[in-house]
Amino acid sequence: MVTDGHMDERELDTLEKLHVYELIGLPRKRFLTILTELCDAFADAEREDGSIALLDKERVDDYLSLVTDRTKRLLTCALALDVCKSDGSIGDAEMALLRYMMGSWRISLDDLEAELIRR
Repeated sequence: MVTDGHMDERELDTLEKLHVYELIGLPRKRFLTILTELCDAFADAEREDGSIALLDKERVDDYLSLVTDRTKRLLTCALALDVCKSDGSIGDAEMALLRYMMGSWRISLDDLEAELIRR
């Protein structure tokens, strides 16, 4: 949601439409608190030149390592794809993160389609 440097209201609307809070077992308020804390952590990691590396490989790998269950990984990828598309386009940074996440977890678009349709 913040990979491209800003959050679009349509992304939050998509979370509501997909019932994401129920799917991940977090109340909406708690999810938004965590998201705010994550954005604050990014801001705290500001570089000397004032830039923020949202796609820092080490940070991304740390977050990806927290999800170990294949079903949760599939769900995460599917939800990320839906949220990225919600504002009408998938930006370069969003696409890079999606590809990296799916590659790290060895998940293809075919896997998403095949395994999520069965559920």
